[in-house]
Amino acid sequence: MDIVVKGRKTEVPERFRKHVAEKLKLEKIQKLDGKVISLDVEVSKELNPRQADRSDRVEITLHSRGPVIRAEAAASDAYAALDLAADKLEARLRKQHDKRYTRRGARRISAAEVADHVPGAATLDGKGSVVQDEAPEVVPTKKIGPLEVKGDGPLVVREKTHVASPMTLDQALYEMELVGHDFYLFVDSETKEPSVVYRRHAYDYGVIHLSTDPMVAKAQQAPAGGALGG
Repeated sequence: MDIVVKGRKTEVPERFRKHVAEKLKLEKIQKLDGKVISLDVEVSKELNPRQADRSDRVEITLHSRGPVIRAEAAASDAYAALDLAADKLEARLRKQHDKRYTRRGARRISAAEVADHVPGAATLDGKGSVVQDEAPEVVPTKKIGPLEVKGDGPLVVREKTHVASPMTLDQALYEMELVGHDFYLFVDSETKEPSVVYRRHAYDYGVIHLSTDPMVAKAQQAPAGGALGG
């Protein structure tokens, strides 16, 4: 398993890199999750003097053949932030480990569902030939200060793309807890539509479901012109 330490808009000293290797005990992590592939540790710094007590932020992302687990924390220095983030990561690893060994009745997916669960699976047309992806359109990018602007806008500060497998609401709540976010975007396994679960007050959660307007879908599928009867 590899540990990758990088800085975002800040330099990471060699002493801190060694401390990361000592703090994140690989043996303990692999006992809790034997499918771990790599650990990414990102260090960033807040230059606003009003946030001196939270000036250093450490984000740890664990990649494995299971769900991605993420933990982050901020403190007055990077070492304290790392300690807090490492504690959060271990807690979430233990939670996943305990759930894995108490889960019962997990079903196996059928061959027809493989394409829905395997990222990057090839798509076939009606003749059994592989459908080639279209080459992405190249959009010019320019720098404005520390930010990047694609084309004429809108301004994109940060963009992420995730592979989404259909899941139940309970699983979405579980995944949200693992990454430590206040919301989680997922594809509902029952409706096959995108949904968002979010944290409300205390231990309450809310969920937003998106569905396609049938009138709009029908209008989009209608042919551009029609024949006139004689």
